[in-house]
Amino acid sequence: MGVAEMRMLRWMTGHTRKDRIRNEEIRKKVKVAPIEEKMRENRLRWFGHIQRRPMDAVVKQGDMVQVPGVRQGNGRPKLTWGAVIEKDMAVLGINENLVLDRYEWRKRIHIADPN
Repeated sequence: MGVAEMRMLRWMTGHTRKDRIRNEEIRKKVKVAPIEEKMRENRLRWFGHIQRRPMDAVVKQGDMVQVPGVRQGNGRPKLTWGAVIEKDMAVLGINENLVLDRYEWRKRIHIADPN
């Protein structure tokens, strides 16, 4: 994901890899945050939205669905939505209890674009 992002940003600024300009410098020039961080922000914003919904909301019930009789394939287990969210919260140093305070949650997960 980051490679495609940098290719587009280099194209936008007219630079190539041969110019040997660091990714951080190009991001500063275009004034954008890394796409991985913005994706984390969006996942956590959606997670907060779901957690604040009432228990009978369809979107909240879909999070807890267990399909009986489904066998897991070979190899490493797939990364679950919950595992990704836990990792995202650990990276930002926040916990799930904060989600009920919408203002504080948004403030803590917001990734600002560099100026």
